[in-house]
Amino acid sequence: MKWRPYTLLWVTDLYYEAKGRNYYEEDLFLTSHLRQYFRIILCHPEDTEPFEGAVDLIVFRNAGPVAPYQDQYEAFRDRIRKLQLRTYNSLDGRADMNGKAYLLELTAADYPVIPTVDHIDQLRRLPDSTEYIIKPFNGADSHGVQRLPADRVQQALTACSQRMLIQPYIPFEYEVSFYYIDHEFQYALHAPDPQQRWKLELYDPQPADFAFAEQFIRWNHIRCGIQRVDACRTASGELLLVELEDLNPYLSLLDIPVNYSRRFISRMVQSLKQAIRA
Repeated sequence: MKWRPYTLLWVTDLYYEAKGRNYYEEDLFLTSHLRQYFRIILCHPEDTEPFEGAVDLIVFRNAGPVAPYQDQYEAFRDRIRKLQLRTYNSLDGRADMNGKAYLLELTAADYPVIPTVDHIDQLRRLPDSTEYIIKPFNGADSHGVQRLPADRVQQALTACSQRMLIQPYIPFEYEVSFYYIDHEFQYALHAPDPQQRWKLELYDPQPADFAFAEQFIRWNHIRCGIQRVDACRTASGELLLVELEDLNPYLSLLDIPVNYSRRFISRMVQSLKQAIRA
């Protein structure tokens, strides 16, 4: 057996049920390859504390949304800062790892993002629409998302006990995702059928697509890790950001050709070692 000098704490919820995806399959696939280079300890995100100081790097992977254990997640982040532990992704991102406030920030800064506000009084700032999408501020994986006619938005928001985001409903041609490691593009996938988000095919980005995705990678500027830029192609042909996933993006590695997944894993090995040595 090849000598493996580093130990990873691989944070995942193997039993989390995600629509259209099997998280456990991807994590088992990844760890089966990465164990050639690292010792790996698998751990549920709510059970990490006893192991955090005994490993070289904490890898936060397919653990699902953190909203169900938000207090423990915040305590985890506090420990990482106080004890100066290494994580992957690094916890200096500005996007999904901190909730959805970045959509408000990007909207205010006129980035190409689905326009977003967080209060009914701000609805006039959005393009006119017959329907709106409301979603939890700390939501993920489409949990709590509602599509409503304009005359029902205020009633729905009043009934919600948590902070919500409001967006116009924008019909789109398809969704496309761009995958990056340490700010370097790896591959892109798109869902030709808007009704089947996770039925994906390889996508060949054009220069304008790269320019679109990389402006968000530059804006986020995390120190290390994997990011997924999710966008939708509107009927007019423009791309709008749907989500910038910078905590634990699902990678669809089992849905891409073997040569792509091998190349991704090789690059990830390099990135993990760099994160440990930094």
